[in-house]
Amino acid sequence: MRGKYIIGGMIFGLVFFAFAKITIAQNQSLTTEETKVKHLVERFFEGFHKQDSIIIKSVVHEKILMQSIGKNRTGEVVLSKQDFSGFLASICSIPDETQFEERIKSYKVQIDDNMAMANVWTPYSFYVNGELSHCGTNSFQLFKRDGVWKIFYIVDTRDREGCGIKRG
Repeated sequence: MRGKYIIGGMIFGLVFFAFAKITIAQNQSLTTEETKVKHLVERFFEGFHKQDSIIIKSVVHEKILMQSIGKNRTGEVVLSKQDFSGFLASICSIPDETQFEERIKSYKVQIDDNMAMANVWTPYSFYVNGELSHCGTNSFQLFKRDGVWKIFYIVDTRDREGCGIKRG
């Protein structure tokens, strides 16, 4: 009778160990994917700050969509669309004497179960020549095709008020 308990305990232990190992492997895979996605968004900002359209284009899908949420002159919250080629032109045409920096406060990465889609949420403060211009949050949408992540949609908020309040 005692032998049955020992064998049963050994079987339970092996099953538990195998399940734990599979769970850890799945979580490590997700962590690896989260890291890849975060690095891709960091690469986007590297190109942004260097005013390098080649770097930016290397991380985005050719049909990328861009939108912004902000307030118009009357204070109404509006959604506006930005053309990607116009975005690149505006970034690349900033004069050398104008210093700009988008300071990312944090990265929140979410990936769906089959790892085909990801979202990266990045609260930020934007500075021009050392002065706070505005703040907001970026939301990057990415998808994975043939093992490669690409940004296909960016929406951001832009606010000149409340920048001292913690965002994120």
